[in-house]
Amino acid sequence: VQLQASGGGLVQAGGSLRLSCAASGRTLSGFAMGWFRQAPGLERVFVAAITWSSGRSYEIESVKGRFTISRDIAKNTVYLQMSNLRPDDTGVYSCAAVRQVGIPFTAREYEYWGQGTQVTVSS
Repeated sequence: VQLQASGGGLVQAGGSLRLSCAASGRTLSGFAMGWFRQAPGLERVFVAAITWSSGRSYEIESVKGRFTISRDIAKNTVYLQMSNLRPDDTGVYSCAAVRQVGIPFTAREYEYWGQGTQVTVSS
């Protein structure tokens, strides 16, 4: 599975961005897809994930109500809609995938990774 993330950028606090992660190489049936964030000098942090087949999703508490993960089966793409962005949302956002039932919450559980896309939120 090859993953291509896009959609990052520079935005003011309170603004919105939509990240996309396009998958190729195979169908994603039976896969879970996740988004992670890594801020400068910090470890990569799990942000959200979704199961491809059922669409069951999970977002961490600090982004609930602001971020929404979704998928478009026809486009083989996962999205992370980010609204009401805050400066502490800044970081490199990466998408990941693993063939697994259920939602993996740690980076080491994921097998495939895309390159990151930079999100910078100014105050």
